[in-house]
Amino acid sequence: MSKNFREAIENRRSFYVISKESPITDDEIKNIVEHAVKYVPSSFNSQSARAVVLLGEQHDKLWDITRETLRPIVPEESFGSTNEKMNAFQNGYGTVLFFEDQAVVSGLQEQFSLYKDNFPVWSLQSSGMLQFVVWTALEDAGLGASLQHYNPLIDDQVKAQWNLPENWKLLAQMPFGKPVADPSKKSFLPLEDRVKLVK
Repeated sequence: MSKNFREAIENRRSFYVISKESPITDDEIKNIVEHAVKYVPSSFNSQSARAVVLLGEQHDKLWDITRETLRPIVPEESFGSTNEKMNAFQNGYGTVLFFEDQAVVSGLQEQFSLYKDNFPVWSLQSSGMLQFVVWTALEDAGLGASLQHYNPLIDDQVKAQWNLPENWKLLAQMPFGKPVADPSKKSFLPLEDRVKLVK
């Protein structure tokens, strides 16, 4: 494993205080996501991942949608902190939306019935790898990001707002922007309890 790769993995953190600035161009952001979508592995090379990159007003719209979706659900006395979270995400430069195409997954289930129960699990695993690669690549490019999960609460509004196919299942949202504050220090459990080498 190269030093640069190891460092990129170590440096990937959750950044919650971000700004509406980016050290790289919009095309470079798009290229990061496209490269990850193209090369991250998927079961049976199914390539079921789908991604939408929201910038500018479209990014802001997502967090307005999320805020208004949560407003009738979150108790009024607790909504202040929820609103602060939405503002923090909205303060970013953009958001990557991660989806899995359920038409691809169900097609594999029909084609390979022996593995029917595994394909939804493998789909999630592939999406997790994609999210990690995009997150790490954005960090390596000088952007800070975090991973959020307001699905399935916002699924219908997101699909309607950006005219997305019904079979795209929203799995995660990744707001990103130029880091304004360092993340808190991270602690680690003992590796000897987590990794076993067997010869």
